[in-house]
Amino acid sequence: MQVFKVSGMTCSHCERAVTQAIRALDPQAQVQVDLAAGTVRVQSSASEQAIREAISEEGYQVS
Repeated sequence: MQVFKVSGMTCSHCERAVTQAIRALDPQAQVQVDLAAGTVRVQSSASEQAIREAISEEGYQVS
């Protein structure tokens, strides 16, 4: 399980955009978005770097 701190997520649209971006890399990925904490938990075969880039391409900052 990888955990990413993501800033800029505020609503269900943000949650959906991040989830879809990660699942575009790995359709079997398990994604849990916590808007209040600003975290995204991912269980996936995709690399950490690929996931970071996918989230960033949606306009969110990954730290």
